[in-house]
Amino acid sequence: MNKFETPADIMELANQFRASRVFLTAFELGIFTVLDDEGKTSAETASILKTDPRATNRLMNALTVIGIIEKKNGSFYNTPASVKFLVKGNHGYMGGLGHTVNLWDTWTNMTEAVIKGTAPEIRKSINDRGENWLDSFIAAMHMRAKKQAPVIISRLDLNGVSKVLDVGGGPGTFSFAFVDAKDGLKATVFDLPNVVPLTHKYIKQEGYTGKVDTLEGDYLENSIGSGYDLAFLSAVIHSNSPQDINQLFSKCYKALNKNGQIVVLDYLMNEDRTEPAMGAMFSLNMLVGTEAGDSYTESEVRNWLKEAGFSSIKKINTEFGTDLMIGRKS
Repeated sequence: MNKFETPADIMELANQFRASRVFLTAFELGIFTVLDDEGKTSAETASILKTDPRATNRLMNALTVIGIIEKKNGSFYNTPASVKFLVKGNHGYMGGLGHTVNLWDTWTNMTEAVIKGTAPEIRKSINDRGENWLDSFIAAMHMRAKKQAPVIISRLDLNGVSKVLDVGGGPGTFSFAFVDAKDGLKATVFDLPNVVPLTHKYIKQEGYTGKVDTLEGDYLENSIGSGYDLAFLSAVIHSNSPQDINQLFSKCYKALNKNGQIVVLDYLMNEDRTEPAMGAMFSLNMLVGTEAGDSYTESEVRNWLKEAGFSSIKKINTEFGTDLMIGRKS
C-alpha cells in the first residue's frame, strides 16, 4: 500500500493519469506500429498517421520521458518491449489494450456514478456497442486468459468430465485449455450472437476447429443446453446483479449431469471488500460500466451456489488475484 506523507506524494497520485493517457493515445493512434523496428522522426510519424506535426512531436517526447520509446539524434525508436508487445502484427501484440482505451470514457464518469449508485448512462448491450468496441473487448479477454487458462484448468478435477460448457466464454481461450488438459474432452462456448463469429475466428486461429464448438444466446434469457459435466463461468458474475447470478446458477444446475461441477472464476472479496486490491478497483469498473455489476465476497458467492442446489462447495486460490469457487450437483 502506498504511503502519502507530503503534498508532493499526493500530487503525484493526482497526476498519475497523465502518463496513462499519453500511452493510451499513442496506442490508439498506432505510433508504436508506425515506428516498428526502425527509427522515425516525429514529422515522419505525423505524416504517416495524418496527425498534427507539433502535437505529435510533443506526444512522442512525453513517451520518451515515460520510457516506452527512446529518442536518439532527433529520431524516435521503440524499446525492445514496445516492439514485442505494441507493434500490430507481432506475435506478442497486446491488442486487448484497445479495451483499456475504451474504458477511459466510462471511468471519467466515476463521480456521477458514485452519486447515483450506477452507471450514469445505461450501457448498450455488448451486441450493440459496435464492432471496434467488441473486437477490443474480446481481444482483451483472450490476452488475459491465454497465459492464465492452462494454469487455472490444471487445478481442476476433470475425472468424469467429457463435456464442458464455457458460459460467456468469448474468444474460447479457457475452452482451448480444457481441451488440451484432457484427451477427448469437448467444450462448447456459449455467448451472444455478435460474439460467436469472433469466437469462430479464435477457434480457427488457435487450431481448435472440431474440438470446440459454439452456442449463441443470452444466458439469462435463452437455453444454455443440457448434459454437461462442468459449467465454467470466468469473469461472468461480476457483470451481473445478485438476482441475475441466482438465476444463472440455477440454470447451470439444471444443465449439469449428476455430480457435475460448476466452476466460478472471479475476484472473491474479503468481508471488508478491501482485498484483493484488484477486485476493489474492479468493483468500480463495474460501477461505471454496468447497471448492477460488482466484485462479490466469497460468502455471497457461496450462498448463491447453495441456494441453487450445489453442495461440496470449495474455494481454490489462483496466482492471478482471482479465485475459483467450485460446487457439485448431487
